[in-house]
Amino acid sequence: MANSGPLNPNPVPNSDRLEQLKQFDESKIGVKGLVDKGLTTIPSFFIHSEESNPEPKTRSSNNHCIPVVDFSASRETVVEQVHRASTSLGFFQIINHSVPVSAINRIVGSIKSFNEQNNELKMKYYSRDITHGAAYSTNFDLYNSKAASWRDTLQVRLSPTPPDWEYVPEVCREAVMEWDKEVVKIGEELMGLLCEGLGVEKDRLKELSCLDGRVMAAHYYPYCPQPELTKGLTPHTDPGVLTVLVQNEMSGLQVKFGEDWVDLKPIPGAIVINIGDILQIISNDEYKSVVHRVLANPFQEPRVSVAIFFNPGQRENSFGPLPELISDEKPAVYREFMYTDYMGRFFSKELDGKTLTNYYRVSNQI
Repeated sequence: MANSGPLNPNPVPNSDRLEQLKQFDESKIGVKGLVDKGLTTIPSFFIHSEESNPEPKTRSSNNHCIPVVDFSASRETVVEQVHRASTSLGFFQIINHSVPVSAINRIVGSIKSFNEQNNELKMKYYSRDITHGAAYSTNFDLYNSKAASWRDTLQVRLSPTPPDWEYVPEVCREAVMEWDKEVVKIGEELMGLLCEGLGVEKDRLKELSCLDGRVMAAHYYPYCPQPELTKGLTPHTDPGVLTVLVQNEMSGLQVKFGEDWVDLKPIPGAIVINIGDILQIISNDEYKSVVHRVLANPFQEPRVSVAIFFNPGQRENSFGPLPELISDEKPAVYREFMYTDYMGRFFSKELDGKTLTNYYRVSNQI
């Protein structure tokens, strides 16, 4: 579910591999285009070695389940359940919320429609230049990662600076505009609940501009002929404050719980919420940003997901644990940092693991 960023090429020494990457990237057809060609084996640069991406002892587990919070319950109950989910697993689904199911179906359907257009129609949007606020590509870290992942992504910067809308595909342009309005409403509601769970003022996260920086990453995971050799999205945590995700009913998203990978079972009409690294820091480690991944899709039906990442809109500000949450009994676990430096560090590496919160820990003397 991770956020995308500008191309930061870091060519590997293997010139053959680099040439393959360039050839694929310049074709502008994405992994969907490879599938449409009838590919039966995946290109070598998509293969994930055990050394670069070791698996835990247990690949998946049904002994744990992702919490489901019913928003039709009393506010006291919802606050308690959101707090419990955010302090333990860092992931939960919400049902009976205020977002119309028709709006969810529309945004997911429009992203599916875009990805299933003819290559000629999609290719004009394929780019690694995000300066216009929108771009469609395969893997934002294609040139940095040890191995590519089997997905195509449409990224749109929504706020604080809106995109040049002509760079957003026409087939999903209006749906993206409308979805952003819905997400702002549910995002504000969620942040209020999260603040109440921390025992701070309800608008505290809003005052820190945490509603104001929004980026959409709409992922399309087509059928993969060799899903055991690659990933849809490598294990990572989201760098921002909060992620709000909707998806079709195809499985594949997994959350790390101890040594297990827990399957998130899609619920029709539900919205998936997860805590980002900045919120873990702001909460002084009370809320948890948890590693998650997406498996490569072994099914003919594509998996489609639309994630909105909430980030601070005031990029020149410094962030750290809320003063209200610091005491002699619980001192600050993290040092303060400039948000621009923080995101620069995120985009300078490949998408892997949980490194940002560890870097800013007070005990870390790097």
